[in-house]
Amino acid sequence: MSILNYFVNNIGLVFKLTLEHIKITVIAISISTIIGVAIGILVTRFRRASTPVIGIAGIIYTIPSLALFGMLIPFVGIGIKPALIALILYSQLALIRNTFVGIVHIDPAIREASKGMGMSSWQFLRMVELPIALPVIMAGIRTAAVMNIGTATIAAYIGAGGLGWLIFRGIASVYTEQIVAGALPVTLLAIGVDYLFVLLERILTPVGLRH
Repeated sequence: MSILNYFVNNIGLVFKLTLEHIKITVIAISISTIIGVAIGILVTRFRRASTPVIGIAGIIYTIPSLALFGMLIPFVGIGIKPALIALILYSQLALIRNTFVGIVHIDPAIREASKGMGMSSWQFLRMVELPIALPVIMAGIRTAAVMNIGTATIAAYIGAGGLGWLIFRGIASVYTEQIVAGALPVTLLAIGVDYLFVLLERILTPVGLRH
């Protein structure tokens, strides 16, 4: 009941911080997807670059979030900027790798048939590669989006706002209700976003390619 009372008494604050959290996540995953998918497509054209590019993305992913935030602060200050840059960097491994894997594993027979039809590289990418690779690419976007929601919580530590503010304040004051008020919406957001991307994957995948 005390947790419920906290929500009722602070619904405006929780709602405001939830919107901030969603804003950070949406901006980060939108920019991340454009960059990651573009790089993923590019390395399918230059296969030798795939190993070092994916390797670098993997190294960045292993850097602890607080350490990465700290490394960015001297260059961009505190607030939403270092948070967005960090989230974008963390997302690249899943996006680049899934885009690369989804495209390179297309059946060679389909490639030969497309060449026989006289398709240009752009037509083949738009009409064949991306539609077939879409489920794998969407899985990468889902992974990045859910990861962003969790990592954005830590970004509150550097003044980026969001639901992490409640969690950190709650921990500092040993206020369980406040911690739950921040953690519960984050969990619900992660579950909701994951389910949303499952629906989007099904809607965007051509009927003939659905399982």
